[in-house]
Amino acid sequence: MLILAKTALAMMLGFIFAIITGIIAIPLLKKINFRQHVSQVIGERHLKKEGTPTMGGIIFIIPVLLTLFLLYLRGSIELNHNLIILLFVFLAYAFLGFIDDWLKVKYHNNQGLRISTKFLIQMVIALIFFYIFMKNGGEPVLKISSLNLILPMGWTFGLFILFLLVGTSNAVNITDGLDGLCGGLSMIAFVAFGIITWNTTWMEGYQEVAIFCFVLVGALLGFLLFNSNPAKVFMGDLGSLSLGAAMATVAIITRHELSLALIGGVFVVETLSSMIQIIAIRKFHRKVFKMAPLHHHFEQLGYSETDIVKAFYVVGLILAMAAITYGVWL
Repeated sequence: MLILAKTALAMMLGFIFAIITGIIAIPLLKKINFRQHVSQVIGERHLKKEGTPTMGGIIFIIPVLLTLFLLYLRGSIELNHNLIILLFVFLAYAFLGFIDDWLKVKYHNNQGLRISTKFLIQMVIALIFFYIFMKNGGEPVLKISSLNLILPMGWTFGLFILFLLVGTSNAVNITDGLDGLCGGLSMIAFVAFGIITWNTTWMEGYQEVAIFCFVLVGALLGFLLFNSNPAKVFMGDLGSLSLGAAMATVAIITRHELSLALIGGVFVVETLSSMIQIIAIRKFHRKVFKMAPLHHHFEQLGYSETDIVKAFYVVGLILAMAAITYGVWL
């Protein structure tokens, strides 16, 4: 019961702080003119969103930090190496996203940081992650519990960390194209990871990882009050990159890397649709989808933004339930 109460408190504080942060941050973002530039390529439906405040990721990032700080002060959680890694990656990618967003706002385009610069920064983050992970007794192996299989990876585990961080953060970023889509899917994903962590590693010192997940769920729920259609604010790269990186980090720390592909199944499909579209255009000079990523394809088919988001939520929930089944019982 104490665990349930702690989880409920974490979610409630995250939710309340997100609402307060949103009420304060949105007018401030408008005042300093941090507004979204919308490309005409996406379609007329999205042109009305021109000028909507961006960098709204602070609406769930700040509440997560505040809630964890309060829980730490009252002795409910410890600042162990797992939480240090998680917070480091979460904030490092938030800062990377902030720079990306700031450049887009400053130059009134969607270019942001150069790909090479962004990748170099992500390599440094992954290297620090790997160092802290190994220094604190982490095993550089890939565990497949359902098959009772352990694959030694040695130093290549560092490359595996880089691959998951870059892949997941960019997949979540690509999915952030409709009001409420990325935030809602991420909330579902962290509910799944919270349950998996809670049921499989709670007694092994991973309580803080589960608490982080549930705090973020509460904060994302509060964020969605401002981001659901019609959105009053967008999370920006500040939000999407930090969410994706945190998702990958939780999977690595809890040794549920394979569950990540299932929990983030919608993000994976969205990314694959973009990759397929690019390859088809460059190699065969034709499109597979009317527009990529996949959510824009359905928009071009005439489906409403709200209906697409609801359908993606349902798919995300089904995949999350399958992942929980795999992660907890298999």
